[in-house]
Amino acid sequence: MIHKTIISPMALGNGAYIVHKMLEENLHGYRCTTYNPKWTMIPFLLKFAAPFGNADIIHTPPDYAFFFNRKSAPLILTFHNYVLDRWMKQHSSFLQKTHYSLDLRLWTLLGVKRAHTITAVSNFTAELVKKDLKLTKPVKVIYNGIDTEHFIPASNKKDLNSDIRVLFSGNLTRRKGAQWLLPIANKLNKNIRIYYTEGLRKGRFFSHNPMLKSVGSVPYNEMPDQYNKTDILLMPTVREGFGLSVAEAMSCGLPIVASDCSAIPELVDEGKGGFLCPVGDVDAFAEKINILADSPELRYEMGEYNRAKAEEKFTLNRMVKEYKDLFDTILS
Repeated sequence: MIHKTIISPMALGNGAYIVHKMLEENLHGYRCTTYNPKWTMIPFLLKFAAPFGNADIIHTPPDYAFFFNRKSAPLILTFHNYVLDRWMKQHSSFLQKTHYSLDLRLWTLLGVKRAHTITAVSNFTAELVKKDLKLTKPVKVIYNGIDTEHFIPASNKKDLNSDIRVLFSGNLTRRKGAQWLLPIANKLNKNIRIYYTEGLRKGRFFSHNPMLKSVGSVPYNEMPDQYNKTDILLMPTVREGFGLSVAEAMSCGLPIVASDCSAIPELVDEGKGGFLCPVGDVDAFAEKINILADSPELRYEMGEYNRAKAEEKFTLNRMVKEYKDLFDTILS
């Protein structure tokens, strides 16, 4: 790679930050400059929150990219998700809808207008962005990557007669489908428990229920151990730009029960690596989890399939190479 400086201004506490930190750890000259998300309340000050003065390339998500733009460095945008379209309004609060339709849409459009190159983390996200923003620029798809040497299946399998652990990994938001965890749990067999991470949000959707258990906020480097304590990953999401936790669980050899929406079908092959359910269909999610809970053989077969697919399509090395090639092309 040409030895130049690539600066990535990033807000803390989300999946996009994790991906850009992986690039920092594996690409010479790539550096994340981070800021607290609260700075976006006064976006005109972001250039002071995340300095980027010596950049040869600026690589950042699109939402506040406009405030990091400068004439001397090409601006590369990566859409890790997209929530500005009309369909998402039904799954957003009043404040979110106002924010998405007014200032965030404006900042995104201004960032896109100034971008040298635009990428997205899935075909779904790329097509949605092009359609909703009426883009004439191409959008290059670079799937996120997983460190498949870190996210590996457990060598010692659980006792097949033990209780079944289902994991929900992500922030407890309506976009992630957290509001359906309790209704799903109430329809599961008695030997099944749903464990959930809390991330930046607490379990405000839940009353006390013995079938729902918090594992708290889990550091990223400890997530493989969390997956390996688990039998099934549950992802009742409304919108995923890629589905990082799905790919991580696949790499750890877990079967997936997830929403049949957005980018998820690009990761999970229906009936082979798991089951895809209509968004918000509590009965369907519970039925598929119960099926997997009753069949150790099916869980194993789907987990093996997912591990092989993760090694083939979603490796960290593949992602790093594709970004390296992109940056080299721009710098040359």
